[in-house]
Amino acid sequence: MRVKNIQNVDGFFRSLDQCQGRVELITDEKDVLNLASKLTRFVGLTEIFSNPAIDSYEIVCYNPEDYQKIKEFLIPVES
Repeated sequence: MRVKNIQNVDGFFRSLDQCQGRVELITDEKDVLNLASKLTRFVGLTEIFSNPAIDSYEIVCYNPEDYQKIKEFLIPVES
């Protein structure tokens, strides 16, 4: 799912802790961040949130149940 922002970052991080499968954030530059890693979350998402040039990115859940856990925190890009 292509998103432009994450609302309630703390809630998003807590929901990621409950995910069973791989959840990735993919930038337009094809950087892939494994959101299961707390270090990646901290370093990678800090850069993404603080860089105004990054206006959207993709979140990929390999387990459909995991998407249900995180979807309330995602602000999708409108077509």
